[in-house]
Amino acid sequence: MKCHSGANATPIANALKRIAVIGMPNTGKSTLFNKITGANAAVGNWPGITVDILRANVKIKGELVEFVDLPGIYDLNGFSDDEKVVQKFLESFPFDLVVVVINASQIDRQILLPLQIKALGIPAVVALNMADEAKRYGISINLEQLNADLGMPTLLISAKYGRGYERLIEALNQSLQINKQSYQVVDLHEHLLEHRVDPSQLENFVAKSVQMPPILQMTFTNRLDQLLMHPIWGIPLFFLSMLGVFWIIWNAGLPTQKLMGQLSDWILKYAINPVLSHMPEIIKDFIINGLWNGLATVASFIPLIIIFFFAMAILEDSGYLARAAYITDALMDRVGLDGRAFVMQMMGFGCNVPALMGTRVLRSRSMRLLSMLVITFSLCSARLAVFVFIIAAIFSKAQGPFVLFSLYALSFVAAFVAAAIFSRLKAFKNSEPFVLELPPYRLPTFKQVVFRSWGELRAFLSKATGYIVFGCMGVWFLTNFPVGAKGLDTLGGQLGLFLQPIMKPIGITPQLTLALIFGFVAKEVVVGSLAVIYATNAAEVAQHIAATITPVQAYSFCIFCLLYTPCLTTVATMKAESKSWSYTIFSLMSSLIYAWICSFIFYQGALLLGFR
Repeated sequence: MKCHSGANATPIANALKRIAVIGMPNTGKSTLFNKITGANAAVGNWPGITVDILRANVKIKGELVEFVDLPGIYDLNGFSDDEKVVQKFLESFPFDLVVVVINASQIDRQILLPLQIKALGIPAVVALNMADEAKRYGISINLEQLNADLGMPTLLISAKYGRGYERLIEALNQSLQINKQSYQVVDLHEHLLEHRVDPSQLENFVAKSVQMPPILQMTFTNRLDQLLMHPIWGIPLFFLSMLGVFWIIWNAGLPTQKLMGQLSDWILKYAINPVLSHMPEIIKDFIINGLWNGLATVASFIPLIIIFFFAMAILEDSGYLARAAYITDALMDRVGLDGRAFVMQMMGFGCNVPALMGTRVLRSRSMRLLSMLVITFSLCSARLAVFVFIIAAIFSKAQGPFVLFSLYALSFVAAFVAAAIFSRLKAFKNSEPFVLELPPYRLPTFKQVVFRSWGELRAFLSKATGYIVFGCMGVWFLTNFPVGAKGLDTLGGQLGLFLQPIMKPIGITPQLTLALIFGFVAKEVVVGSLAVIYATNAAEVAQHIAATITPVQAYSFCIFCLLYTPCLTTVATMKAESKSWSYTIFSLMSSLIYAWICSFIFYQGALLLGFR
């Protein structure tokens, strides 16, 4: 296929064929990308989840092809960060073919993208995804007419259920065989402005090939939204659903944690100890107390984290979290944010890093900076492991889910208050309108949820393992030197004592202070470092904490851990996204001070009220 006369895409030579996947947010673009490539792109049922370029190689009919999953965009001629990423890709990298993914049930609103691709003279295949939903809504699409009008192969598919997948692969293969050139776009904005699609022309184009029912029938989504998006009951129901999530995590996760602990004790007794029996005492101590106990303690939380990711994947892929963004928009608007910032907070429950990257969907830089500032208060999966460990040691089994949920709720309150304070600064003033398209409710498939959960767990472990090893080694060194020193006489103990004038007013002991210091590296290290500090396994650490730490101290520690400086990976991402060292340093210092103030208010207030 060659460019038509006046086209803006220039044919060039390229060794490895490359296919770019483009579509509006929430069209199932990344789901299709994962289906084709077997990769693990972030998939979620709300706009803006794909925030970076994801690439994977796959063979099509024996030929190696690179697939590139581009961020979801509404308009190739737009000016948001996501749209700029797509524009820069089209202008800077050679590609052979574009797959334009459209929600078939919203084809009247999404046909603009393939028309823009056509105007650029780029060879493309159009995938009308969610064909099952379109049929259920009574939408009829004349594929032959649409194919002829677009001048592109056009197919009905369902990426979620894998329907139409083979026909799509065949269409991609045929298009690659016909088209022998790669392309790059030149002067994209100017060409699209010259070939702007008039709205009336767009309506006429759709009318020729698409039959929409005169009035869409009352769907399950409409009926459910009347309850879940109610102006009064919507927000309480959302938080009630999250309480249910944490109740499941607590009651299903703790038994599996104990089983993992028993397994690690068995490995230590029958595998590690015999191997180390003839080694010097300091080597044995380093391997067992410096590495194994820390790693085993963190490993005991893997089943709990799997349950957490599984539950969150269901909420995300069902479409419910997009509603949460909508119903919280009015509340967030009072502090200079909008519902999208709430979505980013929810993304931060898995990890703060993708949530920070997700702020690219915000066009206003001031709102992006304010959103990034408060995202770090999200109760991420690493903090979840810390809190479950502390809460299980101090509070009863019946109290546990509610204490854990209170920290979840506190993360939102803390973010809301911080945004209210900082939005008054000139750098965070914002006037961008809030636009969000709500997807229908969908029942995620079991395979889809498992695939998503495994991807999240794999990312968590790959990120955390190195930090945990480094942190546990550092804690062991600080708690074992000078040689012969014990407890507070060690380097770590002296460091904890040195910081006591600052930490004692918020009820945090020298041992807990040392664990928090290494939490700067990664929050996962906090739990592992406690096992190293006390030189014992998770069960005995929990017993020691229960005997020496009061419930008020424990909760104050959790508040500080929730709000203080984020991990190094998050800091690096914040610097990359903000492109400002001054902003990054300001965020680190403000979160540290904010954490101390909140813990101080709670701890001293509790003591005044007679709690211990």
